[in-house]
Amino acid sequence: MTRHAVLYQAAALCLAYPDDEFHERLPLLRAAAPAGLDGFLTHAETTEPRELAAHYVRVFDFKNRHSLYLSWWRDGDTRRRGMALVRFKEVYREHGMEFTGEELPDFLPAVLEFSAHAGPVLLQEHRSGLELLRIALTDFGTPYAAVLDAVCATLPGPSPKDRAEAQALARSGPPREDVGLQPFALIGERSS
Repeated sequence: MTRHAVLYQAAALCLAYPDDEFHERLPLLRAAAPAGLDGFLTHAETTEPRELAAHYVRVFDFKNRHSLYLSWWRDGDTRRRGMALVRFKEVYREHGMEFTGEELPDFLPAVLEFSAHAGPVLLQEHRSGLELLRIALTDFGTPYAAVLDAVCATLPGPSPKDRAEAQALARSGPPREDVGLQPFALIGERSS
């Protein structure tokens, strides 16, 4: 397993809900994980399990700005997102894997596990979303930001350009669904 593959697998475990299995794996994660995950692992080891779980929920379950679903960053809650999810499944199949998880195929921990085996193709395709998530987590002040820092550092390409693009997208937010709404705007314009 390559150095990046180990990081992707470890990051997948770090970004999953911190249940009992996560806490059982912490010593293994500490032994195997690259240095970029030290800050998060120290936080996980020194935080009471209930508080770590509550923090995870505060960070990821209540804020779309911290979405772990990569297609959300590009397509938001629009019809286009369905096609993006199909693309994720197609990439899994192209690499001899069938996605059978309980989550959607764009769930970052699942994509990281896939990347540990097949390479970062999906991470590269969704780099701007990863950068948006990294920035959002950094701004929120959560130790989970270190996990995204480590993942983004493995990807090729000019980070400043990606970061600028990510910040521009963050300011405008995810796309809105406008399909089928134009006739209503025209009706409203006629009546005014």
